[in-house]
Amino acid sequence: VQLQASGGGLVQAGGSLTLSCARSGRDFSTYAMGWFRQAPGKEREFVARITWSGTSTYADSVKGRFTGSRDNAKSTVYLQMNSLKPEDTAVYYCAIFLGGDYDARRSYGHWGQGTQVTVSS
Repeated sequence: VQLQASGGGLVQAGGSLTLSCARSGRDFSTYAMGWFRQAPGKEREFVARITWSGTSTYADSVKGRFTGSRDNAKSTVYLQMNSLKPEDTAVYYCAIFLGGDYDARRSYGHWGQGTQVTVSS
C-alpha cells in the first residue's frame, strides 16, 4: 500500500485548503485513515481520523474548522481545512489506522509523503 498526500500550499490566515490522500495497492475501503501534522521542531500530532464509513474524529485544535471525508471508490481521503491559522502551518501526513488509540502515532502505518501547508498571518 502506498499513500500520497497532496493539496498543500500557501494560504493567508482565514483561508481554506483541501488536502487529498490517494491510495495505491491494497484495497483500503475497510480501513480507518488518519491525518497527522508536524510543524518544525515539534512532534507529529494527530489531526483527524476518518472511519471506513466516513465518520470523523478530530483534535480539539481543529474541531469545527477541519472536515474529513473519503471516497472509497476513488481510494482517496480528504481533509477540508477552513479558517486556517498560522499555527496550522505544518507538513500534513496521511496514514492507515492499524488499531489502538485513535490519536496515537504508533497506531498508524503506511505513512505517505507529506504535503506542506503554510498559513501566513
